[in-house]
Parts: sequence; C-alpha cells; structure tokens
Amino acid sequence: MLYLGCHLSNSAGFEAMGKTALKVGANTFQFFLRNPRGGAAKDINPDDVAAFLKLAKDNNFGKILAHAPYTLNPCSKDANTRDFARQVFADDLKRMEYIPHNLYNFHPGSHVGQGVTVAVPQIIEILDDVMPEAKNTTVLLETMSGKGSEVGSTFEELAEIISRTKNNAPNQLGVCLDTCHVFSAGYDIINRLDEVLEHFDRVIGLERLHAIHLNDSMTEFNSHKDRHEKIGLGSLGKDGIIRFINHPALKNIPINLETPNELDGYAAEIDLLRGNYKEC
Repeated sequence: MLYLGCHLSNSAGFEAMGKTALKVGANTFQFFLRNPRGGAAKDINPDDVAAFLKLAKDNNFGKILAHAPYTLNPCSKDANTRDFARQVFADDLKRMEYIPHNLYNFHPGSHVGQGVTVAVPQIIEILDDVMPEAKNTTVLLETMSGKGSEVGSTFEELAEIISRTKNNAPNQLGVCLDTCHVFSAGYDIINRLDEVLEHFDRVIGLERLHAIHLNDSMTEFNSHKDRHEKIGLGSLGKDGIIRFINHPALKNIPINLETPNELDGYAAEIDLLRGNYKEC
C-alpha cells in the first residue's frame, strides 16, 4: 500500500485537512499542531477529531504525521530555549492523544557551538522528560542534512540518542527519513540505495523507520545544505525518487511531500508517484 501525502495547514481543523488530502489524491498528510515558529496552539475540537477519524477509517488513511515547530531546539546552549522546547514538546504530545496511534516528528536540534557530545545528553534529557506523555504516539527524530551545527545528520548520532533514551521501544521512538537531507548529508540513496538502507538497518533498525519526507534536492550530493526541490527538478531526479519509493524495504511507510508547492503542485506530484508505483 502506498500511503502518500503532503504538508497541509491545520487552520481549519483535522476533518478539513483530511478532505483536502483526498482532493489532491493523498491518503495521509503532515501538519503542525501550532505555528511552525512556536507560540500557543489552538484548542482541539473533539467533534472535529471524531469526524476526521471516521473519514480516515473510511478512506484507508495511513498514519498522519505532526511536525514539531522549527523553533524547538532541545540542545540549545541557552537554558530558556531548552525549557521552551520541553514545554512545547510535552504539550504537543498531550494533544496527540486526541488522535491516537499516529506520529510526531521533531528535529534533534542545533548544538550552537557546544558540540555533539554536549548536545546529545541534552536531547536525551528532554526526551526522557516528555516521552511519558506519548502514551499512544510514536515520536520520530528526523534525519538532518548537517548544515551548521545540526545534530542528527548521521545514523550513528540518531542511534545514540535512541539507545540512551529510557522509553525507546520501536513503537515509541523512531526515525523520519528525509530524502533531501540524507542525500545532502552524504548518503547516496540514488546510486547506493540498498547499501544505505542496509547501513540504516545495522545502525538504527528498519523497524524504527516510521515515516518518510520525500523531496528532491536543489543542491548536490554531500553538500550539507537543506534546499528542498520539486520532484524531478533536483539532483535526486525523477527516476531516482521513483526507485526509492518502490524499494521493498520501504513498503507501507507513510510518505509526505515537503516540496516547494501549492496544492495543485502536490496533486501533480502525487499523481506522478502513484502512476509509477508498483504494488507487490
């Protein structure tokens, strides 16, 4: 089954996002629970949630993916920024209980000159504080491109965080793989996809790969840049991305487009990918 979606605005509620997803040919989607730059989240309407859950069941939706705000930095050298991350993270996970058995993705953060050896324990400390709130949610660390002082551009860094966190069963804590990010970080998913996935399996475990961000890249391999491109217009290319989504190790994992598009562009990309997907 191909669960394919895109990023949608949550301003109109869950049912509206579900209906928009169906209009563009999607059967999953990604969204923010609050402004992506942080701030207060609006109240969740239980009636809206109930209507969405029925729509999702009736249309065989895959798991949906909430994204943490970009300002959430659990390894900042500023204690107030880390406290903000802890509070927002915990509050978001409480909200996720309204839509149980779905996914919550976050960027591991930027160490801002402290170094990875200082940053990793800070990330683990916050995860240990907030994970008890994720009673029915799987929390995902996103693979990063390695720009600046980002943590999480190597599978080994992600594996260290996961292995040292207390609540870390595969259904509790996992990974969202971003195609642009991993390619920019030095993992050649175009020419050596089998090897990259085997490496991921050895270091992290494919059972922890719960979601994919599907993007082409404006920059070249190993550039350590984060520049998403529309499908087929970047250095990954249409054929490489089609081979990626058809890899047998990635079947049934929810895929969300984060390409620079409006809804009509997402609809065209979803149509392209569905037309080139081979059920097995």
